[in-house]
Amino acid sequence: MDPIELYYPKELSWLSFNERVLQEAADKNTPAIERIRFLGIYSNNLDEFYRVRAADVKRQITIAQNDGNEQEARDKMRLMEEIQAKVVQLSEKFDAIHKDVLKAIARYNIYMLRKNDLNDYQKKWLKNFFVNKVLRHIAPILIDKKTDLLSRLNGTAVYLYVAIRREGRTTRFAAVQVPTSEMSRFVLIPPEKSRKKKHIILLDDIIQLCLEEIFRGFVKFDSLEAYSFKMTRDAEYSINDEIDESYVEKMSESMKQRLIAEPVRVIYDHAMPKDMVQDLRKRLRITSLDTMHAAGHYRNFKDFIGFPNVGREYLEHAPMPAIDTKAFSQYNTVFDAITAHDILLHYPYHRFLHFTEFVRQAAFDPSVRTIRINIYRVASNSRIINSLIDAVDNGKKVTVVVELRARFDEEANIEWSKRMTDAGIRVVLGVPTLKIHSKVCVVSREERGSLIHYAHFGTGNFNEKTAKIYTDFSLFTRNQELAEEAVSVFDLIQYPYRRYKFQHLQISPLNARTKIQSLIRQEIQHLNEGRKAQITFKINNLVDKELIDDLYRASQAGIKIRGIVRGMCSLVPGLPGISENIKLTSIVDRYLEHPRVMVFEGGGERKVFISSADWMTRNMDNRIEVGCPIYDKRLQQQIVDILELQFRDTLKAREIDKLQTNRYVRRGNRKKLRSQIEIYEYLKKLEETKPHT
Repeated sequence: MDPIELYYPKELSWLSFNERVLQEAADKNTPAIERIRFLGIYSNNLDEFYRVRAADVKRQITIAQNDGNEQEARDKMRLMEEIQAKVVQLSEKFDAIHKDVLKAIARYNIYMLRKNDLNDYQKKWLKNFFVNKVLRHIAPILIDKKTDLLSRLNGTAVYLYVAIRREGRTTRFAAVQVPTSEMSRFVLIPPEKSRKKKHIILLDDIIQLCLEEIFRGFVKFDSLEAYSFKMTRDAEYSINDEIDESYVEKMSESMKQRLIAEPVRVIYDHAMPKDMVQDLRKRLRITSLDTMHAAGHYRNFKDFIGFPNVGREYLEHAPMPAIDTKAFSQYNTVFDAITAHDILLHYPYHRFLHFTEFVRQAAFDPSVRTIRINIYRVASNSRIINSLIDAVDNGKKVTVVVELRARFDEEANIEWSKRMTDAGIRVVLGVPTLKIHSKVCVVSREERGSLIHYAHFGTGNFNEKTAKIYTDFSLFTRNQELAEEAVSVFDLIQYPYRRYKFQHLQISPLNARTKIQSLIRQEIQHLNEGRKAQITFKINNLVDKELIDDLYRASQAGIKIRGIVRGMCSLVPGLPGISENIKLTSIVDRYLEHPRVMVFEGGGERKVFISSADWMTRNMDNRIEVGCPIYDKRLQQQIVDILELQFRDTLKAREIDKLQTNRYVRRGNRKKLRSQIEIYEYLKKLEETKPHT
């Protein structure tokens, strides 16, 4: 078989994942306001795709061309063409779904207005609103021959391209940024008569309505035209290796590169006249490797993630209040609770407060001596970091490993590192050659003359905000063998030149790959010995070819393999003689599926792991990641039960097939089952049956 057929291109697979997000917006069973928000999620995802993945393909083409590698350049050019064709196809779907969703909310008396829909009362109110609330935030870019428009644009903002026309004169152009960072993009117009109908208009349309207020007195014009456009820049950056700069200074300089990076995509209002499109293309220096295409009236739909519900409650998902688990709440302190037994939480079904309380209590507990934690992404007003600062004030020794290269969180992490350093926290900026993506925290207490470690291993970030919308596992344990290895992870980060042995933990880049491969080989051996053998996993991305080949070999040996892959998947299931024993699904629903889990039957001795690492080369070889075994049989069973509910999902699960067509799992005569709802009910029932010990 041609090797290319064994691996589905990861970039196209990523677009296939985003198509599943678009399916949620199209699903008429999804509440109407949530459908709009899924359009925002899709748009935000696509923007990131171009900033990272499409930009990377563009760089590979340029490198191949410069190196004279014609075959590589042709292959990557063909891939870029496939990417652009798929995006155009999805954009057409997006526009059709957008129109359908607007009709859906109109049935509930919520109307999105354009400037041509406005009556005299609404125009008068909006012009007054513009002068008093909006105009102060607008500073147009007046374009002349010397203007370098590309360097002036913010790659995350939406703009209006304005034609300033005078009869008998050459048309001038200007760009106006829609000030969504200063105010909401959605403006609710007060009712003139009926309060039943709700009218919402976007800032984009208000600015278009009031263009003359911006330019009058500064430039002469007979007419003004404005159409929206959005430019996406390459998000890659390089780090200066000058020895006299600190790592923070280097990262700060690297962030500036992103502000002036080359564009990889420009999308614009399909109604924009040709002369404006041509001028925009020239000024943004768009090449054949870049995507520039017409789409609907609005750009940068990511703001729609926060679309306001001005109607009834049922237009949103019904609330699912986070569970307060007795595993913690029935004890006086978190340390008493963890001493009694290992505790497994599953966010957002459980309260993230249990983790923040772990850190808060550690900050003032007289017995606590040290706190160690990895920071990758944290909330903008992080209670965790505030508690760590309190801990220093209380005489604790606090070490925080901050990953400055957490994509799109770099600037925030630079600021956090400065603040924590000023507060007396020992801030470690990690290993320059390896991203630190682990989710580990260790609190060390003095108990009866000994130092006892309490460890946390997780699949998600220590972020109060994302813990409400990402599903993740969180293990708290007093197992000293695991906890001492967790301490060694922090030593590894600070002293990478030393040698470390990890008997229990899977640590990238030291042993994670080899441990996973060994577990797969052991399953094959168990099957050959007539013992129980099966591999089950759940991850965000499966693109590492070496691990995919291991799964192919296991399938060929007869091992039944089941996987849930949320995002990119290069493994091709169902290939005769190669992967016919592999079945993969993907779930997209109200919460973003984020855990990394592995279950091996182990010949009857089940082995269960949670991890921070996806099955990607970068996670196995170029990051510090931590996978942790679950030794408590009770917690193992909880994870298995949760996975089984997801494999039985008949409403939100899609099959991952050879062509990644995103067909929903066939329900047949099975009952309707939505796994995220069922998991919530399962965990609530567990709380009801837990003994009060």
